[in-house]
Amino acid sequence: MKDTSSLPVCIIGAGSSGVTAAKALREQGVAFDCYEVGSDIGGMWRYQNDNGMSSAYRSLHIDTSRRNLSYSDFPIPSHYPDFLSHFEVIRYLEDYANHFQVRQNIRFKTRVERVEREPGGTWRVTLDDGESKLYRAVLVANGHLWDPRWARFPGEFSGTSLHAHDYKTPEPFVGRNVLVVGIGNSAVDIAVDVCKQAKSTYISTRRSAWIMPKYIMGYPSDRWSSFLGSKLKLPTRVVRSVMKHLMGLAVGNQERFGVPRPQHAIWREHATLSQELLPYAGHGWIKIKPNVKQLRGSEVLFDDGTEAPIDTIIYATGYKTTFPFIDKKLFAVEDGKVDLYRRVLVPHAPGLYMVGLVQPIGPTIPLVEIQGQWVAHALSGRMRLPERNAMDKEIAAHQRELEKRYVGSARYTLEVDFREYAAQMRNDMRTGKAGV
Repeated sequence: MKDTSSLPVCIIGAGSSGVTAAKALREQGVAFDCYEVGSDIGGMWRYQNDNGMSSAYRSLHIDTSRRNLSYSDFPIPSHYPDFLSHFEVIRYLEDYANHFQVRQNIRFKTRVERVEREPGGTWRVTLDDGESKLYRAVLVANGHLWDPRWARFPGEFSGTSLHAHDYKTPEPFVGRNVLVVGIGNSAVDIAVDVCKQAKSTYISTRRSAWIMPKYIMGYPSDRWSSFLGSKLKLPTRVVRSVMKHLMGLAVGNQERFGVPRPQHAIWREHATLSQELLPYAGHGWIKIKPNVKQLRGSEVLFDDGTEAPIDTIIYATGYKTTFPFIDKKLFAVEDGKVDLYRRVLVPHAPGLYMVGLVQPIGPTIPLVEIQGQWVAHALSGRMRLPERNAMDKEIAAHQRELEKRYVGSARYTLEVDFREYAAQMRNDMRTGKAGV
């Protein structure tokens, strides 16, 4: 393999992952170009982003509280609220990018059309204007919440269907009977938003979810879990079990509000964070239904045998993880598996890094910052990577842990435990040698 060290690095995407990866490379003296299809930074957090990929809706607020959200060396100012709106997240990301002077390396309104591996270990990146450039490595940071996954139900529906990705405001649903499919954070946010305008609002869920309030005894819930995990050093499973009891003290039994108790333990799946769902369900504004059994024109039949007149179905059923500029033979997330060493590096394609392709238990922004630092250490030569067989062993061990820990679902393919994962990555950088 020829020496490629003189070539720069390519970053695809300038959202919260791309800008912190850019900052990390800059600090390590690694030359790079960053391409962003939109006209500004921010990715999914830029409401109505002209890159066409943002899933942000008008009322969106982040679910991680201010103290836990920040990049490590750029705290969010204290005058911001506990839970930032997408407008405030964007303002913070803009301040971060400007402070660390990464904008000058970002080429906006530029789409990457193809990423191809060249003989000798280089990477050819082709842009939408036909320009083609060689790089020694490619960091893919374009996000994974933009290609909607739809649920499929028997029968035909005569009303309007849309995915949560395309939901923006509740005004189009005034006086309509609305069904939201799903009970994750976006589903619940949208149902609460819509129910104030709609004639009736339903949530359909296959196995329900644990509903965690955003505040417990006046403090953000994640500050309680941070205290239990970071200060008391309790393992994640114990932390989440304790949080379940605190949740019970704060809101009581969620079944009283019509939200079924999940059959799975709270540590086996993400809790849904909402301060408003249970009160709105308790007031009858939102009705919880089981899975959809059949679509019947203007009505929907549920698994419990009940029917409801429905005008609009909003599918809050998640996203497919796709990379249209990469050949699937080179890399793809399929069959509930993703082969990435340390959830970042493609072992059979050295030089291809996936930054931000994680679904953490804990905050995302500080975690993608650590990923960016890890990649920068590898590309600057400050950290040595293991051989291929060691990478494969690490990937297999992680997959076994996922299967043991979480409810079986494609949703958990990208799952990581913040504390465990961050400790691994930091230890790799501290020792200068990535491990297994």
